[in-house]
Amino acid sequence: MAPGRNDQISSIGGRAAIRRRRASQAWATLRSGELQIIQATALAKLPWLVHGFSTRTGGKSRLEGLPDGQGVLNLGFTGWDTREDVLANRAKLLSALPAERMKLVTLRQIHSDVVHVLDAFLDGVQRGLPPAHLAAPGGLPPDPPSALSGDAVITRASGWLLGVQTADCVPILMADTKQHAVAAVHAGWRGTLRRIAAKTLGRMQMAFGTRPEDVVTVLGPAIGRCCYEVGPEVAQAYAGQFAQAREWFDGPFDQLATGEEPNPLKWLSMAPPGHDPPPPRVRLDLRAANRWQLLDAGVKASNIISSELCTSCRTDLLFSYRREHARTGRLMAIIGLREK
Repeated sequence: MAPGRNDQISSIGGRAAIRRRRASQAWATLRSGELQIIQATALAKLPWLVHGFSTRTGGKSRLEGLPDGQGVLNLGFTGWDTREDVLANRAKLLSALPAERMKLVTLRQIHSDVVHVLDAFLDGVQRGLPPAHLAAPGGLPPDPPSALSGDAVITRASGWLLGVQTADCVPILMADTKQHAVAAVHAGWRGTLRRIAAKTLGRMQMAFGTRPEDVVTVLGPAIGRCCYEVGPEVAQAYAGQFAQAREWFDGPFDQLATGEEPNPLKWLSMAPPGHDPPPPRVRLDLRAANRWQLLDAGVKASNIISSELCTSCRTDLLFSYRREHARTGRLMAIIGLREK
């Protein structure tokens, strides 16, 4: 006998429950006092690795509009925060992992496809040429102007933490389970357009002999498809680079991507000159775009873990520049190899 409608609904509901259970099992929360650090279980089970995605809770920074005495864990050098509080927040995060004995490396992020190999700079240190961007022995970073410009960094050196800062963009952490190499990537819409995730994987292949099938990749909290509205210039740029781009957008993508005029006879609208309605917009799924690039580069689907947390929807837990504008902080995704 063919299954009835109720049986079909029950089957669909059961599959959805299984997906939710698997999604919840893919993530864990490390708590230290008021701090909450999100971790991927696939990376947490690797004994040689330390990693985490920060949240906004439990820091020293004072953000306007919050009750007195309630601080946030801002990890970026923003205009509204003090350097002292940011450094204290970073030290607090490293201590919670625990990774206070490790040295943190950050970038001056420029929404690019520039990937740095940390090991090359460490070789310079051994030759007595310490680069200005490396962390001091205590693990804290130098002033931001001395940081490397770029949006991804890779290493196979132990004792170093690679960090990228986000407040809507996609933080991506990679771990080569065979060569014990790691990467931290900052992927906004411009970096995603330039395929920074795939290019980072390519640099790992060249520098360390990484094979894509050995890499576990985690896409952390970022602004979701539900909230990331973009204009025609973004739709057109993606349409020009990716045949699959339509799959990553909601809204009138075809119209915007082709530059088709929504109302060629503007005089029929009876609107006075200069008062035309704004052009239509679409919503972009940055994580889906990066996931496709990783799959296309050879990473196994089972080795790509993607958070469903939207920074714009969850400003109780995360920072969102799109939602909160300049009066917001920066999250940090970090990954590194423990000292041998």
